[in-house]
Amino acid sequence: MKKYIVQILAAVLCIAVLYSCSEDFLNAPPQGALDEGTLANEGGVEASLISAYSMLDGWGEQWGAGPTWPTAGSNWVWGSVASDDAYKGSEPGDQGEISQVELFQWTPGNTYFDAKFKALYEGVARSNATLKLKGNIKDLPSDVATRIEGEAQFLRAHYHFDAYKMWKNIPYYTEEDTDFRKPNTADAIPLIIADFEAAISKLPVDQAELGRATKGAAQAYLAKVQMFAGDFASAKSNLQAVVNSGKYALSPCFHDMFSTAGESGSEMVFSIQSSVNDGTSEGQNGNFADRLNFPHGGSPFGCCGFHQPSQNLVNAHKVDANGLPMFGTFNDSDVTIDTPVDPRLDWTVGRDDVPYLNWGVHTPEWIRSREWAGPFSPKKFSHADGEQSSVGWANIQLGPINMPIIRYSDVLLMLAECEVETGNLEAARALVNQIRERAGNCAQGPDGGATAIDDAGITWATYAVGTYDDAWTDAGAARAAVRMERRIELALEGHRFFDLRRWGVAKQVLNDYHAAEATRRSYISAASPYEDRHDLYPLPSVQIELSKVNGDAQIVQNPGW
Repeated sequence: MKKYIVQILAAVLCIAVLYSCSEDFLNAPPQGALDEGTLANEGGVEASLISAYSMLDGWGEQWGAGPTWPTAGSNWVWGSVASDDAYKGSEPGDQGEISQVELFQWTPGNTYFDAKFKALYEGVARSNATLKLKGNIKDLPSDVATRIEGEAQFLRAHYHFDAYKMWKNIPYYTEEDTDFRKPNTADAIPLIIADFEAAISKLPVDQAELGRATKGAAQAYLAKVQMFAGDFASAKSNLQAVVNSGKYALSPCFHDMFSTAGESGSEMVFSIQSSVNDGTSEGQNGNFADRLNFPHGGSPFGCCGFHQPSQNLVNAHKVDANGLPMFGTFNDSDVTIDTPVDPRLDWTVGRDDVPYLNWGVHTPEWIRSREWAGPFSPKKFSHADGEQSSVGWANIQLGPINMPIIRYSDVLLMLAECEVETGNLEAARALVNQIRERAGNCAQGPDGGATAIDDAGITWATYAVGTYDDAWTDAGAARAAVRMERRIELALEGHRFFDLRRWGVAKQVLNDYHAAEATRRSYISAASPYEDRHDLYPLPSVQIELSKVNGDAQIVQNPGW
């Protein structure tokens, strides 16, 4: 299901905004909106559900959530730039709110926090609107009603969980809520789990339209939530169910997942659907909230140079004589043309003298401010030349590549982590080796397409990737290997910062990262140290203010903010 935008739904569901300066807004339908009576049929509830799906990318211009970039469903600001994977990029004065995130100079008044909050709860509200509407349709076929309910519960759980990763202490809304000034003091995890469990029981194994939630997607997502809650045994059971279903498999080439030909293949579990040249006026479905994340200047894209990969991430792709990661020593020196590296590096990062897919060779002129943000460009979600939108501002930046929320390699790596934490180290080794074997299947070739990693035409790198052939007997070493594999495989996909927090190592890793990177990027010397309060982002001050009942805020600020 490529993400269809039905324009009238902008009006229909703008009642879903959770907070407003006047409570009357919550009770009165907006002018020009279709009422529930008009929508109370199968076509109407399906349109409502599509509107809930449409918020997966975080972009909805009609509801005035503020800047687009922090609302991106990819979490490139919150999961990558806040971590050791990426710099903000661009130049010092552009999007200063992202600089504050990168440098841990967080404040509850940063408008980017509020924009993300609004976007996620817009998704929650649209999901709840669908559930409420479904309940008012008397002649809806039971199988259709069950499926729609499962999809809406899945989406509601997703939006709440994304908010949980940000703030942990969040209000949880259902279709039964009428007062949206709701406390955030109850644990949201049991409610998220309940929604995903309900979705599992209602969703089909296969959907007629690509992009809709399935039973396997709900099982994988439930497992992820359980891992955040520290319940590795339950997560393992759900992940094994996904693996044993036979519905999923690794794509032959790592890059397949980030190409139009392979994005909906056997590896995709659930994704943000994207499309271009689909009838929209400005290419709104073409990864709009991620459009800043292309090379700048002399590149074919012309803008904007954000989300630039860090030197640390590039160095993490180094391999030893056996083609294995170098763990504690990878950042001792920078990658050069003679350094053996994992071939996933040049599918993920744009580097000088390396073909940037089929757009030509990346050169220094492609970087907006090289001294400021380094020499690298993001590449993983860049589309090939010829696939860009034909309409919209800087249309060349808008492309059709779907962005995974969960893909099968993520499932295998989560399962490997569960195996380590439950004491099955050899099972974890086998899972990690599946990922590494696939990584060795292909590298980017001279024409921008896939080729063998030892192709004679590759002159810019020495690629190598090996498997772990010795038995894993030490849990600490196994844990480090799984975590490193997760970093390399899922780089720039918005997971890293949340993983570091979940593992309880964010303070050590990021303070060490800032200290080392300050010698490469001088502005990072201004970064505030990671403290215990950084384990949670600050809740937006405006939402705390709007939650007041008789002068008492129902939303309580996170500790330290």
